[in-house]
Amino acid sequence: MASDEIEVPKEVRPFMLEGAEETKLGQKNGAIRQFRYGNLHIREYEDKYLVHVDKVDPRNDPLGHLIHDAPEFLIGIASAYWGGKKVASEVYKLQKNKPFAAVTAGVTGLLASIATGYMGYSLVKKLKDF
Repeated sequence: MASDEIEVPKEVRPFMLEGAEETKLGQKNGAIRQFRYGNLHIREYEDKYLVHVDKVDPRNDPLGHLIHDAPEFLIGIASAYWGGKKVASEVYKLQKNKPFAAVTAGVTGLLASIATGYMGYSLVKKLKDF
């Protein structure tokens, strides 16, 4: 649980805010469902709600939300792009005279993209939660 989240047991508030909209936007983190009410992000679990306030409502400004509330996704995407491109390019340069060099470079680049994207995402997520 992130330090800025408030836990509300269902016994205290067993019903959802009137006007809150169920949404797919946001990480579920194991929640049954999630809702948005303005900048309020509410995750519903079996026995509780976890609630936090986002700086930017992703329904109104998706890019602003990524920048201010979920930079780990942007860093993950940028890391994946950069890492995959760099590795694929180097592998292709080394093997360009061999059969299937492009395929080898592409597969290697894809694997590098997954690894570097995950590392970038994880690092920023850990720093953000620190």
